[in-house]
Amino acid sequence: MDLVIRGARVVDGTGGPSYTADVAVHEGRIAGIGRIPGGGRRTLDAHGLALAPGFIDMHAHSDLALLRDPDHSAKAAQGVTLEVLGQDGLSYAPADERTLGEVRAAIAGWNGSGDDIDFDWRTVGEYLDRLDRAHGGQGCAVNAAYLVPQGTVRAYALGWDDRPATPAELDRMRQLVADGLAQGAVGLSSGLTYTPGMYASRAELTELCRVVASYGGYYCPHHRSYGRDASTAYAEMIHLTREAGCALHLAHATMNFAENEGRAPELLALLDAALAEGCDITLDSYPYTPGCTTLVALLPSWANEGGPEAVLARLRDDAEAERIRYALEVTGADGCHGVPVDWSTIEISGVTDPALAAYVGTRLDGWDTARRLLGDRLGPTVLQHVGHEKNVRAIMRHPVHTGGSDGILRGAKPHPRAYGTFPHYLGHYVRELGTLSLEECVAHLSGRPAARLRLPDRGLIRLGHRADLVLFDPQTVAAGSTYENPRTLPTGIPHVLIDGRFVMRDGRRTDVLAGRSIRRTPFPSPSPSPCPSSSPFAVPRRHS
Repeated sequence: MDLVIRGARVVDGTGGPSYTADVAVHEGRIAGIGRIPGGGRRTLDAHGLALAPGFIDMHAHSDLALLRDPDHSAKAAQGVTLEVLGQDGLSYAPADERTLGEVRAAIAGWNGSGDDIDFDWRTVGEYLDRLDRAHGGQGCAVNAAYLVPQGTVRAYALGWDDRPATPAELDRMRQLVADGLAQGAVGLSSGLTYTPGMYASRAELTELCRVVASYGGYYCPHHRSYGRDASTAYAEMIHLTREAGCALHLAHATMNFAENEGRAPELLALLDAALAEGCDITLDSYPYTPGCTTLVALLPSWANEGGPEAVLARLRDDAEAERIRYALEVTGADGCHGVPVDWSTIEISGVTDPALAAYVGTRLDGWDTARRLLGDRLGPTVLQHVGHEKNVRAIMRHPVHTGGSDGILRGAKPHPRAYGTFPHYLGHYVRELGTLSLEECVAHLSGRPAARLRLPDRGLIRLGHRADLVLFDPQTVAAGSTYENPRTLPTGIPHVLIDGRFVMRDGRRTDVLAGRSIRRTPFPSPSPSPCPSSSPFAVPRRHS
């Protein structure tokens, strides 16, 4: 055996009772569980430690970080061994030269400008290949799966205009989605409060989801509202995937803003009803109350039409800027989920221009300051303090819940969830609050997401499975990241392995780059969903 782990408390990812055992690893796979006589080439004493499958971050924004940073301790130190990229409908493949430039500008707040990256890919398959040969061909820090981003696909096929797709353009989008799935993507994402993805009608999205269903993938929407129309927006997504016969995974599922305080049970009842009808639904969430996005994302969709340069031109025009202010402060912009903005809830977490650095960590005092900051090439990121702890706890207890950090790694003061989501679940919500048992929580972070991704040999501690493993101390594991010091690494997670290789050892990042692209497992085309296709739901697309 290459490695024998002695006397660990095995929390196997199923949610079943933990037990004490030795675990042997050979050639990157789990080769023995139980009492293992003799030793291996290496032996690790794990008494007092829990051994779990590697954690899967179902909502990550490391699309460029994995290429930029071989260390990537932000995730490796949390026990994350796999991230799902291409989130919220905007990423860097598939794209042509025009689309790539536009997307780079639109999500610079998420991932940086990318000036330090060689964008030598255009297709999904080429991007996944690029991950495999990152850092001089060694690979990347952790494994990565990819969702075809619907907003990027729409930008590629018809630009950033707010109009219906023509039949030819819809055919082009279908083909782009099919190509991405054939090349290894695990599904399709949308950002339906972000342009240009939000310009798509439900009928257009349904057609794309039919393609996803034919490949056995899943649809992962950031839906049209987490605020005023949250319940209706969730219902729209469920109905849409019923019509398409497509599996559904709700991104960063929560109920935010004052309108939704205490209303998580409504969402869970909606899910339970659909699950009882046979619908295939999962969701992810992060264990914090504030959200995080770009400042420009709060603007009304009409202000974003035409792409980033058109937005900047509107911001320079006093009359147009006043229209934007009125939509934000009075009527409620669709980018701000239909809720009139409360500037005191908006905290600047990052800027591009060093001259604006003093704003980082401060709350906005009104539109004039917001407008000035937006002039920073739309680069500022924000924390949005609009969540509710009761909603967060209720949703994480649901049986179809999984963990997702939604971690934006850029900015001087990023959201602590980027560095702390998984140890925060284990330390705060398991040990301190008892919201979840340790066994339940590990299943939410490993076995359940692996099942959603249809990974036949990851997510559980089972003979023959990949040795993606994390060893942590249940008594001390905790997030080190805070709102004041968000890049502090966690405590109580000494060892992390990917394919049996130590990426964290004795609490320190090794130089191992064991991460590779994880491509969609071929799966027979599913039969149509048994859920009824009629729907009373109609979600307002924007509130301009």
